[in-house]
Order: sequence, then C-alpha cells, then structure tokens
Amino acid sequence: MSGARRESGSRFLFDSFDAAHARIEANERVMQERWTALEFRLGQIDAALERLERRLWLGVYGVTAFLLAQLAEVLIRTAMG
Repeated sequence: MSGARRESGSRFLFDSFDAAHARIEANERVMQERWTALEFRLGQIDAALERLERRLWLGVYGVTAFLLAQLAEVLIRTAMG
C-alpha cells in the first residue's frame, strides 16, 4: 500500500529537501550576478576615465600651442620692429 501511495503522491512529500543548500546556491547566484554587474560598471568607469584623460591632454596641448603661438608672434614683432 505504501508503494502505491509513493507513486501517486508528490515527490516533495517523500524526498528530503535541503533548504540550507538551496539558500546557499541562491545566494551564490545572486553574488555572481552582482559581481558581473560590478565588473560591467567598472568597465564603464574605466572607459569614461580614459575619455576624460584624452580630453585633458587635448586641453593641455591646446594651451601649450596657444602660448607658443603668442611667443612666436612676440618674437616676430620684435624682430621686425
């Protein structure tokens, strides 16, 4: 009789369920997703910093070019005048 009952019932009524193991697996999946999201965000921050660095160097070169042009203008005026 118990054999017929096992076949017709839910397996969860008879199989043991390890809640702690399931909770650990769920936490591991959540932590993996968080880690993936963190790596993605850090990649975006790194790319933004590289773009900012390029813009800063462009500004430095621009100011240097302007100052050299002003110096050249002063030298030309003094040489001609």
